[in-house]
Amino acid sequence: MLKQQLNFKLSQKLSPQQIQLMKLIQLPTQAFEQRIKQEIEENPALETGKDEQRDEYDYEDEYDNRDSEAEFDDSNEIDAEDINVDEYLSDDEIPSYRLQANNYSADDEEKHVPYAAGTSFTQHLRNQLNTFRFTDTEFEIAEFLVGSIDESGYIRRNIQDIVDDLAFTQNVYTDEETVEKVLKKVQELDPAGVGARSLKECLFIQLKRKDATRAVTLASEIIEDSFDQFSKKHYTKLLSKHDISEDELRDAIEVISHLNPKPGGAYSGNTRMVEHVIPDFTIKIVDGDLELSLNGRNAPEMHVSRDYSNMLKGYKESKKKTKEQKDAVMFIKQKLDAAKWFIEAIKQRQQTLMVTMSAIMHYQKEYFLTGDERNLRPMILKDIADEIEMDVSTVSRVANSKYVDTPYGTKLIKEFFSESMKNDQGEDVSTREIKKILEMSIEEEDKRRPLTDEKLAKVLKDKGYPIARRTVAKYREQLDIPVARLRKEI
Repeated sequence: MLKQQLNFKLSQKLSPQQIQLMKLIQLPTQAFEQRIKQEIEENPALETGKDEQRDEYDYEDEYDNRDSEAEFDDSNEIDAEDINVDEYLSDDEIPSYRLQANNYSADDEEKHVPYAAGTSFTQHLRNQLNTFRFTDTEFEIAEFLVGSIDESGYIRRNIQDIVDDLAFTQNVYTDEETVEKVLKKVQELDPAGVGARSLKECLFIQLKRKDATRAVTLASEIIEDSFDQFSKKHYTKLLSKHDISEDELRDAIEVISHLNPKPGGAYSGNTRMVEHVIPDFTIKIVDGDLELSLNGRNAPEMHVSRDYSNMLKGYKESKKKTKEQKDAVMFIKQKLDAAKWFIEAIKQRQQTLMVTMSAIMHYQKEYFLTGDERNLRPMILKDIADEIEMDVSTVSRVANSKYVDTPYGTKLIKEFFSESMKNDQGEDVSTREIKKILEMSIEEEDKRRPLTDEKLAKVLKDKGYPIARRTVAKYREQLDIPVARLRKEI
């Protein structure tokens, strides 16, 4: 049985302007500049720089005067309900249809994108094969081996698999002995250690190329006969097994420490991604007080195009209004509206960034004045959100992607946030403070007898920080500090 029913529902929806603002807030300076450039290219009603031609006519007054636009059909109005929020939430800022076009003209310029040319690591090794005497079969095997070398310089496959692949993919039938023989030649290529199948073999290859001094000879014996004891730093066993003094062992370890465990990474032709960090904020100490400033690139001067505003003014003054003019004016209004939204979003972004960072700066004032991480107060996102009366997600967007230039270096803002723990006096202290004291305790330890996690927990307890051994182990791993056995030195 069909029946009608009336329901009332209270719901919250994000407007396109709010979504746009949230996306702008989380952008760092470089990405923000690219976003502005993209918006200017897409919206001709948006211009940068100061507007030197402002007069009595104001676009906002004209646009808000709805009575003068009564002749527009209701079908031309844009209803907020017609906006698909999912399209705004898409991670892809550029729709696919904007990346394709078939309207090429005969006078279109052919544009070339410059790229960095160079020799790859594999090609660098392959070029060196020409300096050896190989039969045709051996040369094919050598090329295959070079192609099997990874970016670190290792061959991480066993010989039998390589023999099988040569037969199936290269139609080269050979045996393990021949491949081993060719591999020895490949391991003579530069850089030293390339073509090794393990770290032990890599270090041994490099040692064979050094002058046969007492330290080098001993280092070769240690790597070849006692690699496990060396990697686990069982120095007492090494002294006994090789019947050497501590000074001799120290010299051998010094030689090994200068070897390259990843010979492929030393090749100058390798391309590496370099991240350029541009600080979004700057904190300076002026007359004993803190001064915060926003990077000027985050506050561009933008205004609505006067030409587009004049088009609306001309339409209003015209007596005869055609359908084509009405369509054009609707397009102009949409672009002016979008430009107005974007400028307002930029202003709100600047205000949000400054308010949030100012609250963080004052909350951690003692740290910014001294630079001592032990002065960092426990601080979570909610602390700042409550202080500035904004949502936690807004503070998170600011903290996760922004950098601040301080007198002690450029820092990621989220590094100033940390959980709290109780000291022996019942006071809340930052976990960053405890980590710093743990790091200093490890630096001051006797490297001949490094402190275990249990002993480190006792040291911290004596300093007023009663934490468990498992917590010490967790903090030590977060600081990327190895266990006591691996910190041992002669």
